[in-house]
Amino acid sequence: MLEVHQFPCLSDNYGFLLHDHDSAETVCIDTPDADEYLRQAGKKGWQITQIWNTHWHPDHAGGNETIKRITNCRITAPAGETGKIAGVDRTVGQGDVVTIGDRKACVIDVGGHTLGHVAYHLPGARIAFVGDTVFALGCGRMFEGTPAQFWASLKRVKALPPETILYCAHEYTAANAKFAVHADPDNAELASYVEEIMKHRAHNQPTVPMKLERELATNPFLRADDPKLQARWGGGDAVATFAALRNAKDNFRG
Repeated sequence: MLEVHQFPCLSDNYGFLLHDHDSAETVCIDTPDADEYLRQAGKKGWQITQIWNTHWHPDHAGGNETIKRITNCRITAPAGETGKIAGVDRTVGQGDVVTIGDRKACVIDVGGHTLGHVAYHLPGARIAFVGDTVFALGCGRMFEGTPAQFWASLKRVKALPPETILYCAHEYTAANAKFAVHADPDNAELASYVEEIMKHRAHNQPTVPMKLERELATNPFLRADDPKLQARWGGGDAVATFAALRNAKDNFRG
C-alpha cells in the first residue's frame, strides 16, 4: 500500500512524502524545507530512502544536501537540470521509470516552467506529482520554456487517465480561481468549483490534490484547445491561446 503524507511548508509550498508500507521505503517529492521533511518523516516513523526532484528551483531542491547527509538517501533528478541540483545519483527524462518498492512511476517531460521539469506518474496508484507544471485551475509561470514546449507538456498531462489525482506543489488556487473566472466566465462547472475552493480556503483547508478530470473541464490552461477559449483568447490555435492566457495571467490584477 502506498501512502502520501502531505504537509505545508515554507510560505505556500506543500511537501509530500510517498511511503510504501510493504518495502518501508519513503520518497521525498522535492525538498523545499529539509528540516520540515525530516520532522514529518520522524513523526510518521518513516525512514527517507529517496528524493525525486521535479525541477531545480530552490523551493523544490534546496533541501537535497541536508536530507541526503542525514539519511544517505538516493536522489533522482531531471537530466536537463543536474548542474543546478545538488547530490544527484540518477538522472531521468521522458519515458524513464523510477521505483518505490515494487511500485513503478513513469517519468513525464513537462518542461516549460523550467526547461527540464519532469513529473512522476504512478499509474497503479492513479496519482501524479506534477511540481509547478499544473496547479489547481492554473499552471506554472513560463520562466524558461516556450509556449509550444509548455503546451506540449500540458498535453502529456491531459493524456493521463482522467481519474488521476494530481499533487501540485503550491497553494495558489484562490488566486488562480479569480483568473480562471476572468478567462472563462460562462463555465458553469468552473463556477461550482470556485465556490467549493473559496469555502475550503475560508477554513484554511488545502485545495490540493485535485482530480485531473475536473481540471480538464475547468482549468483554462488545460483547455487552450477548446474552441470557445480559442475564440476568446487565441483565434483558433492552441499554442497561441495558451500563450495569450499565460501572458494575461502574468499581468492579471483581479
